[in-house]
Amino acid sequence: MKYTLVADSCCDLTKELRAEWGVKSVPLTLTLAEESYTDDDALDLPDFMARMHACKGRVGSAAPSPGAYAEAFGTDDAFAVTLSSSLSGSYASAMAGKEIAEEAGAKVHVFDSRSAAAAEVLLVLKIRKFIQDGLEKSDIIQRIEAFIKQMRTFFVLDNIDNLYKNGRLNRITATIISTLHIRPIMGADGDGNISLFSHVQGWKQVVKKLADTIQTDGRSTEGQSLVITHCNNPTLAEELKAEVERRYGFAEILVLPTRGVSSLYANEKGVIMSF
Repeated sequence: MKYTLVADSCCDLTKELRAEWGVKSVPLTLTLAEESYTDDDALDLPDFMARMHACKGRVGSAAPSPGAYAEAFGTDDAFAVTLSSSLSGSYASAMAGKEIAEEAGAKVHVFDSRSAAAAEVLLVLKIRKFIQDGLEKSDIIQRIEAFIKQMRTFFVLDNIDNLYKNGRLNRITATIISTLHIRPIMGADGDGNISLFSHVQGWKQVVKKLADTIQTDGRSTEGQSLVITHCNNPTLAEELKAEVERRYGFAEILVLPTRGVSSLYANEKGVIMSF
């Protein structure tokens, strides 16, 4: 059966992979003080990042409209993947767009990723594979919802300012990170919120610490997939990939650059890993 695949623009798939996989991207809106930018393929990301670093006002993002989701769903059978509902209104907008689309005959299931960025890529990858394997829609939904509950996402940032200023990181955690001058290893807590899991003192320890989280998780990696996304930090991302390949049995590891909204919160040098 043919399905439409939809994801918000926090899903860090490249334009080329979205075309190859048949994924429609619904853009968030990015804000720098009074200026607004659409997080689509027309966004000049290097220019946006330069403007973001120079911005003295508030920076943030806004969810897509329900209408944008409804347009992406059309009248098809569709699956959608969104940012964690604890971090963004994107899931709520997708659910409202689902109602609009289903009045016109569509049949839509929206997955709350309870995460972001690399995790959304991983979910789209798995949904696509299940479709190719010929699984029934109900089976795909059951398997993906179960996977979301056990999926792990970890990330390391060089700068937490945008996360904290926009309420994505609580004050106590932000104070600890700033006071101790540490590189935080953070991740989704299972309910879609961000928590501090560990820390390192410098970038040289980051690769080992992130790779260690896979062993700590305890799940088998044989035949599984892992996604790494990064904001202008390809060297560390590739070093992490090499370390994971050396230690574990993942069948596939994707390394991708972050798109607009992920870059806004990951900031320069941020690296995100999901498995």
